[in-house]
Amino acid sequence: MNKTYHHAVQIYYEDTDHSGVVYHPNFLKYFERAREHVIDSNVLDKLWREHGLGFAVYKANMTFQDGVEFAEICDIRTTYKIDGKYKTLWRQEVWRPGAVKAAVIGDIEMVCLDKNKRLQPLPETILKSLLGE
Repeated sequence: MNKTYHHAVQIYYEDTDHSGVVYHPNFLKYFERAREHVIDSNVLDKLWREHGLGFAVYKANMTFQDGVEFAEICDIRTTYKIDGKYKTLWRQEVWRPGAVKAAVIGDIEMVCLDKNKRLQPLPETILKSLLGE
């Protein structure tokens, strides 16, 4: 996990509960968007259409250290590593403006699956994209 990728997320009213704090499941959506920006939507779309391959969350562990509030623009910081031939590990953090620590930390494990939901090795195109080749 070397390079850190940044993705800005605007917190909308619809993302929050009655107190103006982000409803906790929404962080999974922010993490998903950030990962999609790292890999590239076009690559993911082509992989699905041409090869019937996609990715699913296998495991997610989230730590909530601070509330994120309506109208903030947060930085989703993402790093990843390849973990064997089927799995990628992602560390994703939500940083509030001016914060000294992450508000939310997510450790996400992703696996590659075919259309029948069978485990498949990570495709070369993804490996090249993620490894910067």
